[in-house]
Amino acid sequence: MFTKTLDDTLVKSLVADAVTAPSMHNAQPWRFSYTRHSRTFTLAADLERAMPHADPTTRGMHLGCGAALLNLRVAVAHAGHRTSTILLPDTHAPALLAALRLDDPHGAGDESLPGLHPAIRDRHTSRYPFTERQIPENVRAVLTDAAARQGAQLSFLTTPHRETVLDLIMHAEGYNRMDADRDAEQRRWTRDTAAGATVDDGIPDYAFGPRKRVGSTPVRDFAGRRTLPGRAYADFEEHPQLASLSTAGDTPADWLRAGQALEHVLLLATLQGLVSSFATQAVEWPDLRWILRDPVSGTGHVHMILRLGYGPQGPRTPRRPVDEVLTIKP
Repeated sequence: MFTKTLDDTLVKSLVADAVTAPSMHNAQPWRFSYTRHSRTFTLAADLERAMPHADPTTRGMHLGCGAALLNLRVAVAHAGHRTSTILLPDTHAPALLAALRLDDPHGAGDESLPGLHPAIRDRHTSRYPFTERQIPENVRAVLTDAAARQGAQLSFLTTPHRETVLDLIMHAEGYNRMDADRDAEQRRWTRDTAAGATVDDGIPDYAFGPRKRVGSTPVRDFAGRRTLPGRAYADFEEHPQLASLSTAGDTPADWLRAGQALEHVLLLATLQGLVSSFATQAVEWPDLRWILRDPVSGTGHVHMILRLGYGPQGPRTPRRPVDEVLTIKP
């Protein structure tokens, strides 16, 4: 069988695409390896970047790693390779999250993936106000289908469920600020760039966005209890367009599927001219997360609340050098 050349330079380029994925507090909790003789990538969780207070089960870590896996699949498909992917390939090594083999004779190609590649470097989280312009129903439909392709359900929230979710997020934000451990954990992953220091992870202060003056939009304020001199105020949308991402199960494999679905939705949304941000506060509290479920179906486990719409793109946030997250083996 014909296989395309895959030298180390291309391997690094593929992983550079993969790590543009979003992750909780931009912790980038992943490690990749590539084995030349088997033409196989593996993805492992970097447990040193775990967040024991906000993410004690590592579900959020799995979501970020799943998003990076989807990016890798997109990049590899764009490079012309068919692949097979196994989630959690070793039951005795739970930190080993996925194995992706290139040019597998039994591999299946996903025709929807290569076209997503232009969005990989353009997708950024935007913590700025969006307009009140509504997302057309046909765009919502293609985003919903994108999540389904990866084994998850995307549901756009309608009132009164949306109002309930907004209330839960507001309460969760308050709980976070009153929890000294969570506040310290969040602060650990924020970065002060005033001194001009090089930053390669976490949320830099220039990406916090303005402080909300009015509006019901749920945007996490990474400044926490601090006041940043010169930070602007802005009016956010009164009727944010929110969507929940859920799966039927709630196992580590489901978390990885949800992460892949999340990134598929985000990349496609970027191609559709949309911007996005996350509202994870309520998802991080088990009691509140349960109430986020769809009141009609009452099923599924919510992993993410997405805010989607039209507005300014957020700034590019830093990424760790590829050589720090990739090992190439013979």
